[in-house]
Amino acid sequence: MENNKFNNSSAFSFNSEINYSEGGIVSMRVMEKSAGNVSLFAFDKGQKLSEHTAPFDAMIQVTEGEAEIIIGGNPNHLHAGETIIMPANIPHAVNAIEKFKMVLTMIKA
Repeated sequence: MENNKFNNSSAFSFNSEINYSEGGIVSMRVMEKSAGNVSLFAFDKGQKLSEHTAPFDAMIQVTEGEAEIIIGGNPNHLHAGETIIMPANIPHAVNAIEKFKMVLTMIKA
């Protein structure tokens, strides 16, 4: 499973590649490799991903707006330009305080 959704060696802007959907969450796979993947997300205000766990580490980079990322019950308020790492097997959730876009990088060990 090795697949890139964007052209190699061509510049692009994450924020320009994905649009908001009123009352929803939009996702788009940027790159998919056997070692992990990179995805874009756009959350409308008030949208959320309920608490869940993943068997591998993941990193969220907020590229636009504001989000609350809850890891192990601890809330973290992130703004555009901020990043947080979610450790494997620790419950986490994502809440859109305002409309926001993020890049999610998951690394499989």
